[in-house]
Amino acid sequence: MRRMVGILEDKDRIFLNLYGLQDWGLEGARKRGCWNATKAMLDAGPDWIITNVKNSGLRGRGGAGFGTGLKWSFMPKEVKEGRPHYLVVNADESEPGTCKDREIMRHDPHLLIEGCLIASFAMQAHACYIYIRGEYVREREVLEAAIKQAYEAKLIGRNNVHGWDFDLFVHHGGGAYICGEETALLESLEGKKGQPRLKPPFPAGAGLYGCPTTVNNVESIAVVGTILRRGAEWFAGFGRPNNTGTKLFCVSGHVNKPCNVEEAMSIPFRQLIDDHCGGIRGGWGNLKAVIPGGSSVRMIPAHEAEEVLMDFDALSALKSGLGTAAVIVMDKDTDLIKAIARLAYFYKHESCGQCTPCREGTGWMWRVMERMVTGEADPKEIDTLLDVASQVEGHTICALGDAAAWPIQGLFRHFRHEVEDRISLYRANRPHVQGAKLVAAE
Repeated sequence: MRRMVGILEDKDRIFLNLYGLQDWGLEGARKRGCWNATKAMLDAGPDWIITNVKNSGLRGRGGAGFGTGLKWSFMPKEVKEGRPHYLVVNADESEPGTCKDREIMRHDPHLLIEGCLIASFAMQAHACYIYIRGEYVREREVLEAAIKQAYEAKLIGRNNVHGWDFDLFVHHGGGAYICGEETALLESLEGKKGQPRLKPPFPAGAGLYGCPTTVNNVESIAVVGTILRRGAEWFAGFGRPNNTGTKLFCVSGHVNKPCNVEEAMSIPFRQLIDDHCGGIRGGWGNLKAVIPGGSSVRMIPAHEAEEVLMDFDALSALKSGLGTAAVIVMDKDTDLIKAIARLAYFYKHESCGQCTPCREGTGWMWRVMERMVTGEADPKEIDTLLDVASQVEGHTICALGDAAAWPIQGLFRHFRHEVEDRISLYRANRPHVQGAKLVAAE
């Protein structure tokens, strides 16, 4: 008898070609159920689609976790002349640790294309743009080939078999992390410098080319067709209330078998790692910390990680977050201070420079973190660094300021003693050092 692995059974998986073992093309997609009953969904009307997506409990899979159906409902009900509606799919997957959307685009692209048609119809949009990360060359090639197949089969395009004229375009970015923020993405799509916009107005009111626009993550759109085929109640049957459905988890770091896997929301972290990743390298006693949702969320220590459920609310209660469900596992050999310093450099490098707290603060935090890696910092700088992080957090146009502050806050929330010990060790080995001066912002 085959041992049950994980909570989710194979019959309930949405991404049946996640590992690329089958045909990614139209014929293979149809065998897996894609494009089945799509016209019937459209014939049921926009309100039926939006209501069912709401009832499924689907929350955005790009990190924020906002209700997908609710977001769609913000779009104007009527299309005014000269103000067409747009759907924009955010495929600018640049968060360190995250590698789920790329698997959808290169192994199951027709799920995404079908989802784009359904979502666009629900919001009365005749055009959709997929903004794909510039480094995703193979993914773009497969996606464009799949779109060509859909056009040739009259599944999309003018006078298609579904009765809703619909054009789908792929636009690749230049490799800027900031363009993963939805309004910076829209700026880049319009041919401008990728910088976040002040809100309001929100994209639903004035988005791409000043027209009503909704921006959704790849995974959020790709699951819609299956949800409507199998029913909102089916999807809502996985996970805890307000944390429903299935989710792609990207597990990397110090596990025996790093992987991407589709699992039910609210799966215990320990079961996720044991069943799909072969456990922690060196055993569970060797676990030190986990970043549970991509580099922009706060890490949690081993004792919290072993007991936590992998969903939005459980991780939020621990002052962390599910984010994109990019799970980065770190064992006791990890230099956590160096790891967070490296992330601090990433956010300093990727800041667009529009907001002063982010432009100046990310560089300052990185420089202090680098000195904490070697132990050359002054103990008083710990509180100064946390104060600066709190001033960056929540004081920028977009969430990059938060993303830069949270990893640092997570380090000191749980492992402040390690930083203090390193500074003490450095001073013990360098008795002539009287104390480093506080580094002023340059």
